[in-house]
Amino acid sequence: MGWVNSCPSSLYQGWPKEPSGPEKRKKLSGPTRKATIHKVFYQLPGKALRVCVTGAAGQIAYSLLYSVAKGDVFGKDQPIILTLLDIAPMMGVLEGVVMELQDCALPILQEIKATADEREAFTDIDVAMLVGAMPRREGMERKDLLKANAKIFQSQGKSLDQYAKKTVKVVVVGNPANTNALIAMKCAPSIPKENFSCLTRLDQNRAKSQIAAKCSVPTSGVKKVTIWGNHSSTQFPDAMHAVVVKDGKDTKATEAVNDDAWLKGDFITTVQKRGAAVIAARKLSSAMSAAKAICDHVRDWVQGTTDGDWVSMGVISDGNTYGVPEGLIYSFPVTLSGGKWTIVDGLSVDAFAREKMDITAKELIEERDAALEFIGN
Repeated sequence: MGWVNSCPSSLYQGWPKEPSGPEKRKKLSGPTRKATIHKVFYQLPGKALRVCVTGAAGQIAYSLLYSVAKGDVFGKDQPIILTLLDIAPMMGVLEGVVMELQDCALPILQEIKATADEREAFTDIDVAMLVGAMPRREGMERKDLLKANAKIFQSQGKSLDQYAKKTVKVVVVGNPANTNALIAMKCAPSIPKENFSCLTRLDQNRAKSQIAAKCSVPTSGVKKVTIWGNHSSTQFPDAMHAVVVKDGKDTKATEAVNDDAWLKGDFITTVQKRGAAVIAARKLSSAMSAAKAICDHVRDWVQGTTDGDWVSMGVISDGNTYGVPEGLIYSFPVTLSGGKWTIVDGLSVDAFAREKMDITAKELIEERDAALEFIGN
């Protein structure tokens, strides 16, 4: 089965032609490098999409990889090549992950490469899901966490710049996600800024579920919830422009909830602190819900948002109309079409919202300045 050499979507531009002769035999059966696991299953009709997941031996990736490889993100008929990146000491664990993916016998999973080498992981990829990051350890100060992750995402940004397709779409999940995304973006100047994002969809999903429970409707009946700012405890979950579908009719969330004190109090703090609550309950951070949110984020980026709704993404703040300082990766409400995002304009911002949006922007400025100092930028 041959590879297709062109595709109308910009996501797949620049795909290499199928190797032939000795070059093909070397690609498919030749020796692999140290700290690399390479499994080629078969080739499917149509152009395969190269997707890289970092932190691939971790618990979020364990939930994420199955969903990506079975078609939840890019479609049930889209062939997938997975490249899995983690640190060398985790290659034994990663080998087990590769075995499990192989044993799932997933129809669209064409090839897997697991490696500790950024060059191998990022070469010619179409999508990068940067899940791995240095976690905050006991006794670690915030500046130490920023410094450690600045170095990681400086390296990954440079590798993306050098080896990935210039059309690559990048979502950063590892915390501090907004600032890590900014560092990667700044270290990859040949890739458009608009191709870098960070995950705030988990926060949006949490906010939707809170409103749905309050109004006794399914989460599918809650639309236009917004997360502003940083993926941290300063984020601003905003329901002021949200809509609840109840009894077949669209109703303003403020009217459906009918509890202004809750919307400005417990609703916000519950979403802000939900990650800590999960850790307290299960002694581990969110994994299943984080993986689902990553899938939601990338699926909508590639396939587009539904009419009459928007989603939240951390994107570059340049040119926004909400008074957010430029040069930040800041979560906004966005619509997506044709693989591109557009910030939703024209939403009213009252004094309460303005204060919350400014608080989270201030934190992001502090994080940015500290991180850039660490990498000498």
